[in-house]
Amino acid sequence: MNNISLLGSTGSIGTQTLEVVDENPEELKVVALAAGKSVEKMEAQVRKYRPELVAMWSEQAAEDLRIRIKDLDVRVVSGMEGLIEAATIDSADVVLTAVVGMIGIRPTIAAIEAGKDIALANKETLVCAGHIIMDLARKNNVRILPVDSEHSAIFQSLQGEPADKVSKILLTASGGPFRGKKPQDLKGIQVEDALKHPNWAMGRKITIDSSTLVNKGLEVMEAHWLFNVDVDDITVVVHPQSVIHSAVEYVDGAVIAQLGTPDMRLPIEYALFYPDRRPLSGKRLNLFDIGTLTFEKPDMDTFKGLSLAIRAAKCGGSMPTAFNAANEKAVSLFLDRKIGYTDITDLIEKVMDDHIVIENPTVEEILSAEAEAYEYIMGEVK
Repeated sequence: MNNISLLGSTGSIGTQTLEVVDENPEELKVVALAAGKSVEKMEAQVRKYRPELVAMWSEQAAEDLRIRIKDLDVRVVSGMEGLIEAATIDSADVVLTAVVGMIGIRPTIAAIEAGKDIALANKETLVCAGHIIMDLARKNNVRILPVDSEHSAIFQSLQGEPADKVSKILLTASGGPFRGKKPQDLKGIQVEDALKHPNWAMGRKITIDSSTLVNKGLEVMEAHWLFNVDVDDITVVVHPQSVIHSAVEYVDGAVIAQLGTPDMRLPIEYALFYPDRRPLSGKRLNLFDIGTLTFEKPDMDTFKGLSLAIRAAKCGGSMPTAFNAANEKAVSLFLDRKIGYTDITDLIEKVMDDHIVIENPTVEEILSAEAEAYEYIMGEVK
């Protein structure tokens, strides 16, 4: 039995993780759940999976949940302390962290220090604190197992191969809903337009990030830390069919890729059962139906979120935090219809130009850089 603490259980990755649990009830058990403020969804999950502990970010939500499940023997906690408690619960073997944003950094660090393996679906943890996380994982002999489809594809393509024989990583991208458009075409983009991803069903924030290619830039940074590969050796390839989820090129010119249908349950299940593979329901890849696979270079002039991300990755230090925090705040403002679509990357660029880099930031300095980026953007928007 593999005991799971699931952080971000009511979101897209969280609910699909629970679908994987449903398919493997004899081998997977949920011992802790954590979410923000979705009380009704959490109540349903608690009644179905009967965890030992539940953490809600909002204390008001936690109190509401306590009343709703007072007939059950489940402890409910709240805030960052509660999230860390869920991440370090004694009975958990693996912590799947699917919370959105930099909120995931502290509980991930705490889980590693408690000796838990990490199934990682929270990009910001490595983007902002990769230098801390990877070193800590090595010292504590903890595995970081990628859940993102692209990083899982790379991870799978590396199996059985010597790490020092990697020439480059080929990181695929669908291109998002606006592939082929030019800068002038993006001026009037509305929230509803940007939320229409052509291939994947994801949460609102990551769907916007995919449309700007910021998400792919974050994945470049994450891949740099996960696989110890220089940023210059990571090539983004636009692949509209989303069949090849990413690939690895080796020094002899061989390219090994992982292919499949766009189904996040596959990388989730692979991370939870690694190195084993288990049966998984769902549609199978049919190359005859697909017929043709195409590839393009990303348009980094139109989608400057990617070029800004690469600039941040090469700069290093606290600059990736400035990039990420600026994007988080700008996307939130766009979803609230307070700024335009192209303002997202314009604001990211302004924050980066203003940021004074700290070379090897502590967690406190990372969180301070986040706050400074938020403050700068709110000043600009006012």
